[in-house]
Amino acid sequence: MTDSPSDQPSQHAFSRDDVLRVARLARLSLDESEIQAITNQLANVLDYVRILEQADTESVQPMSGASGRTDVLRDDLPSPSLTRTQALSSAPRHDDHFFLVKGFIILFSSSS
Repeated sequence: MTDSPSDQPSQHAFSRDDVLRVARLARLSLDESEIQAITNQLANVLDYVRILEQADTESVQPMSGASGRTDVLRDDLPSPSLTRTQALSSAPRHDDHFFLVKGFIILFSSSS
């Protein structure tokens, strides 16, 4: 029988405090029900990872992706682009040379 997260006792590696810390870093405001739901969901994800860790992969060749295809991107070839006038024509604000945007300041905090 295959193990599933409900077959094994959950070892919560994510606590309520962990969820609150990540939410604060992501600038998310969570209510109590969301905190509990996310804590449970993260615990379930970790339970699945624990099951996957038990799989015998000794004889499996490492691979970088699920497909055997290696270069699925098109060649990066030069092609005609917009003129400056064309590009600026749809801009809400410009000075005939550059796009004009409102000024902004990015503040970084060293505290966590």
